[in-house]
Amino acid sequence: MTAPDATTTSQKTRLPLVIYVLAVGTFLMGTTEFVVAGLLPEMASDFNTTVAHAGLSITIFAVGMIVGAPAMALATLRLPRRITLSASLAVFALGHVAVALTTGFELMLAARFVTAVATGAFWAVGSAAAARAAGPEASSRALGLVLGGGMLANVLGVPLGSISGQLIGWRGTFWALAVLAALAAVGVARLVPYNPPPEKRPTVLGELRVLRNGRLWLVLITCAVINAGVLSVYSYIAPLITDSAGLSGSVIPYALMAFGVGALVGNIVGGRLGDTHPYATSFVTAGVTVIACAGIWAFSSQPALLLALFALLGLVGLSANPIMVSLAVRFGGESDALAAAMPASIFNLGTAIGTGLTSSLLLGTLGASAPAVVGVVFGVLIFVPLGILAFVERRTAPVAV
Repeated sequence: MTAPDATTTSQKTRLPLVIYVLAVGTFLMGTTEFVVAGLLPEMASDFNTTVAHAGLSITIFAVGMIVGAPAMALATLRLPRRITLSASLAVFALGHVAVALTTGFELMLAARFVTAVATGAFWAVGSAAAARAAGPEASSRALGLVLGGGMLANVLGVPLGSISGQLIGWRGTFWALAVLAALAAVGVARLVPYNPPPEKRPTVLGELRVLRNGRLWLVLITCAVINAGVLSVYSYIAPLITDSAGLSGSVIPYALMAFGVGALVGNIVGGRLGDTHPYATSFVTAGVTVIACAGIWAFSSQPALLLALFALLGLVGLSANPIMVSLAVRFGGESDALAAAMPASIFNLGTAIGTGLTSSLLLGTLGASAPAVVGVVFGVLIFVPLGILAFVERRTAPVAV
């Protein structure tokens, strides 16, 4: 028996360069989504408004992502993916130029919305392009890297954006993102393969038929529940650190950075494991997520334990996301544009639901422990759609679990 050819093995395991280019795009887009949080005081002062009102620039971006991902996936059906991706980055760059130049608050919000729609298009089409480029045997690993670009934004992009805002002003940060996005657009145009539209041209009606797939909806519900719980704790870690643990607010950026590092590693590792054991990996990460959230709730007054458990939550909480996107693309079959777009939209919807619920509970008897309670509840709920999905898959086809 002959030994396996080293070149063949390497080709099977090495991801194409385009995957890393797409990860750069998600890094930039993840940065712009969250960097505003660190620039709100300066933006509020510049637009002569309150910080709370300036925060609408974050809300409007989330709305644009929810709407933009599925809408743009359908609108660009008949365009080659290379054109869609490079055009999305170009619009993204122009949106940042508009924000940097405008002196009107309403115009700034409009530019943020357009930028978010372009971001949604990139996430949706980029996910499908990455999954197809890597092939079914490595799609989860590829998506782990692409989504990991968004996680790296929390670790590196957002802090650097905030620092640059202090050094050169918040408008300078937007100029920098515009330039980087323009360079990324050139890279995508050169490296993403040009795949001409198929002879059987896709239609909106054909894409919409995928919404009849019950397994896709189970994946989407799981996406929403994951983000609702984990990002509720992430978004409101500040009161847990300052009120419950009694630590200085200066600790918060380091805690968020630790979460981001964990999330980056978790996405990459989760993607790798998800290619061979998608459901087992998802069940384990869901279980550890519940334990981490419960520990944060129980030990919130213990600073060291609180920070360690928060870092653990970063490691496991979102690590099933690339698996969910990979499953969505798989269940979409040939009509994968809308199937790949829906998770990006649903992730943001779940975040909005979870953080909205947490915000209201913070004012009640739960107080600062509300984020952890919400995290535990949604963490437990993950097992419902995920369990049904795993059961259905076992009944219909032999898949690795």
